[in-house]
Amino acid sequence: MRVLKVVAEGLTTSFRYPHFMQAVHPTFEMPPPATIYGHICSALGEWVSPEGIEFAYQFTHQGIFDDMEHVHVLTAGSGKLPGTDLPKALQGAVNPFVRSLLFRPRLVLYINRPEWEAAFRSPHYAVVLGRSQDLFTYTSVRVVELTRADRAYFQHTLAPYRMALLGARGYVVLMPRFLDYENGRSPSFARYLLLKERVHTSDYVRFAGLPVDSEYWVDPETEEDSGAHLGLAFHTFVGEYDDNPLVA
Repeated sequence: MRVLKVVAEGLTTSFRYPHFMQAVHPTFEMPPPATIYGHICSALGEWVSPEGIEFAYQFTHQGIFDDMEHVHVLTAGSGKLPGTDLPKALQGAVNPFVRSLLFRPRLVLYINRPEWEAAFRSPHYAVVLGRSQDLFTYTSVRVVELTRADRAYFQHTLAPYRMALLGARGYVVLMPRFLDYENGRSPSFARYLLLKERVHTSDYVRFAGLPVDSEYWVDPETEEDSGAHLGLAFHTFVGEYDDNPLVA
């Protein structure tokens, strides 16, 4: 399987929980799928159809810290400028809040679109991940060949929800999967497994009636551990995705 492998690094980033609006803005520890879609479109310079795009990634950072930020909320003052409908003055209030940031984030992104290599080597817009001020740089952009293997390990990645019971590691998060810009940025959400610790497929916990993959996509260039390489869990932005709760 030929895929595009992109390595992006930055100083800080933050992936805000969408339902927190006041006082504190916590961050996901890994980028949601909707953020990855926006990142891809930024490099290409256009909104591309999400149909058929598959991605996997490994994401690391060197710590989480809090920063104090503020928002200026402006309201129109009394009176108008002569000959216009513009207010004479704007009255504002300062709303402080705490934002959690990830320090020295690093993203290794795999996309099933090797033909996009040129676009990522010369991205259309400034490279960011998360907020608009969180500038990143691409340190590597190339096409690689993935292989199928009967064993793998998963680490520092976003995994399908169904893997939560198998590996007995990580924690489940509800993330924005896709924002439909043709329908007023209507969001769709899905559950995923946020996995930081290394989990070998050979150590999976088996449950009756719970299927286990017999082969995995792996990057043969990654570190080998007990005969296994880094496994890649590919995700989609739209279409079927099973995130119904599982009962052992």
